Amino acid sequence: MSDIDHKVLGQAAAILESGGLVAFPTETVYGLGADAENPAAVARIYAAKGRPNDHPVIVHVAPGADLDYWVTDIPEVARRLVDAFWPGPLTLILKRHPRIPDAVSGGQDTVGLRCPSHPVAIALLSAFKGGKGGVAAPSANKFGNVSPTTAQHVRDEFGPDVLDAAGMAETAAHAVAAMITARMDDPDAKVFDTARSLRVAVLDGGSSQVGIESTILDLSRLATHGPVLLRPGHIGAQDICDVIGVMPNLPDQSAPRASGTLESHYAPKAPVALVDAGQLPDVLARLAARGHKAAVIHYCDNGALPAGAFAAHQHMPSDAPGYAYGLYAALRAMDQSDAQLILVEAPPQTDAWLGVNDRLRRAAFGATGLVGRLLQG
Repeated sequence: MSDIDHKVLGQAAAILESGGLVAFPTETVYGLGADAENPAAVARIYAAKGRPNDHPVIVHVAPGADLDYWVTDIPEVARRLVDAFWPGPLTLILKRHPRIPDAVSGGQDTVGLRCPSHPVAIALLSAFKGGKGGVAAPSANKFGNVSPTTAQHVRDEFGPDVLDAAGMAETAAHAVAAMITARMDDPDAKVFDTARSLRVAVLDGGSSQVGIESTILDLSRLATHGPVLLRPGHIGAQDICDVIGVMPNLPDQSAPRASGTLESHYAPKAPVALVDAGQLPDVLARLAARGHKAAVIHYCDNGALPAGAFAAHQHMPSDAPGYAYGLYAALRAMDQSDAQLILVEAPPQTDAWLGVNDRLRRAAFGATGLVGRLLQG
């Protein structure tokens, strides 16, 4: 949707209002959206993704949204951060207003709010309930998988359950009917027969510009814990400090649960292993000598890699924003090779790379020690 088709967006908004699911682009990744005030619709997100019910989702709102509708006890620093970074890739965790269903927060008394900056997302949120609604939307992929940064990634995740938005304007009535074929006798049911449910409409807005999920900042416990950075992202701790005058703290044991913070996450099917930059050529050569096929994501020169020692490779930009933009597409591309594992040249360990390193650490969590075992076996 290079040019925003407002008729298609109107139909997408109607699908959301009917309790259906719409995948839409944001500047970070594509989100799988449902009406945040409809517990049955939110339950469809969890079912479609295979997401644990206690893992919260983020509520996306239009520019100028009334925060007091969604949360209580809004601290002054929250409004400063909204003024500085919204629309943009910053999610704020605040105390959920009692009128907002706890389905979006995994049963917690907090809720994550964000206003995305992608023009298609803004147009959809502005059309949905006249700009006064909220769209609950985690990333539009099966739970734990690599997040999608294009509409094709969403199609790859959900296969025949995806309905392209390009045809929605002409077949809106059929689309809405298809979206909600899984209505149960109990419309408020948290669990339903997924075999009879869920089609996903996808709005194609091109590639996400940032490429990794939003920064998540907890402001729900300022008096006792101060601001807490639950998930790093494009907006860094120093950026936040420059606005509110204090550096965010690291997560603690009592911090609210938040999207994308499980130890194993963002993972392709092939195991991922991080390798120090200076060791990558040697590790590749030794794995190849033992008959192990690896795909490689790297930012060193192509000439530094031993010829014929890898199944596929993706050269990445050497700057953090450029690397983040291409990270998930690279993981997906390498996963489509016939490699047994994906080796990633470890990025620099500086503040600018916190978001990238966080995603790579979680993607590689399940493969700790794998390279050593392969080289010894």
